[in-house]
Amino acid sequence: MLQIQSFVFNPFEENSFVLFDESKECIVIDPGCYEPEERYELESFIADHHLDVKLLLNTHCHVDHVLGNYFIKEKYKVRLLIHEKEQAVLKSAEVLSSHYGLTSYTGATPDGFLNEGDEVTFGKQRLTVLFVPGHSPGHIAFYDEQSKSLIGGDVLFYNSIGRTDLPGGSYQLLIDSIHKKLFTLPDNTTVYPGHGPSTTIGYEKRTNPFCAVVNVK
Repeated sequence: MLQIQSFVFNPFEENSFVLFDESKECIVIDPGCYEPEERYELESFIADHHLDVKLLLNTHCHVDHVLGNYFIKEKYKVRLLIHEKEQAVLKSAEVLSSHYGLTSYTGATPDGFLNEGDEVTFGKQRLTVLFVPGHSPGHIAFYDEQSKSLIGGDVLFYNSIGRTDLPGGSYQLLIDSIHKKLFTLPDNTTVYPGHGPSTTIGYEKRTNPFCAVVNVK
């Protein structure tokens, strides 16, 4: 059974995730841990639960989601996988980190790329990759059909959506991604976003002021 542990890290209050099951294999998604105590919190959870880290994934590469990439890669000797269109975004994080006063940031190089329809496997789990651009050019999300869980990054939030005013952003692309890729998932799918509380597809279809579907009851 898939288990999802979330952490809130860095000044942007970004949600980082560890996904694992009874096999004790796990993956880390969007590690935003920057301060030593944040890295210790994540490291301690993995050690206390005797987890074996298999992969590091980024939904997208804005600076708040990648601050812990280097730490995870080096400590657990795992591969970093992103969408190919996020390479420039990841590179820009090195400049933007200093702009935000995060001067201890160390960049990490991706080891491979994920595309729409790819599957990420660990333990007994199988996640499907969804390509959902708009917030960033190569944004992806990870869907577990069995548990109806979506690690959605900064696409869809509780009663909100991701910003589209950053380089490579597009409001229309974002809305299309939500309607065509996320709102086609079952209504009882739990969305674990990159910021803020979790929500469900059905709730956002009915109530989200930015992207709700008309006449959905």
